[in-house]
Amino acid sequence: MYAFAMENAARAGRVAFETSRLLLRGWGETDRAPFVEMNADAQVMRYFPSALTAEETDALLERIRLHFEQNGFGLWAVELKETNEFAGFMGLAVPSWEAHFTPCVEIVWRLAARFWNRGLATEGASAVLPFAHDNLGLQQVVSFTAVENVASRRVMEKIGMIRDLQGDFDHPRIPKEHPLCRHVLYRSQQVAISSCKRSRVD
Repeated sequence: MYAFAMENAARAGRVAFETSRLLLRGWGETDRAPFVEMNADAQVMRYFPSALTAEETDALLERIRLHFEQNGFGLWAVELKETNEFAGFMGLAVPSWEAHFTPCVEIVWRLAARFWNRGLATEGASAVLPFAHDNLGLQQVVSFTAVENVASRRVMEKIGMIRDLQGDFDHPRIPKEHPLCRHVLYRSQQVAISSCKRSRVD
């Protein structure tokens, strides 16, 4: 029953989570253009091997759709409540590659640069992480990023995740000679029931 509810929440415009400033909701057609723009921004994609073309973003949107179908959860579009602007995405994902800590569920966020330095990633992730534990029943959630990505690591720490000092790894999708290949791994602790508001999905 809950998986069905989350499937409905993934539909265009349906709100899965609400925080004081954000809506995490299903994707709509109007999200594509700002999503393409965000993924083409070299600043946003600084800690990825490359920015994405429009075609690559379309492929990513299809993978997001399939992930919801297969798992009942995934990456939601993020909307700024004050202006109704598309701000990025946030949610939970199952990595499709193998590492020493997989299989696992990862908490993920990516926001357009103009929404940085406002605490929005921390605010949204602070809603998603308790959902993973309390509603999905996950004992552990991970997050990872390139060693140099201090900003994302700071968000991980602010939401209560702890770095696994023995968990550093080479990302299997990035060439070993690439400077972003080496990643740090964070793991969550069990989180108390979320204080965020979730929409009712009938």
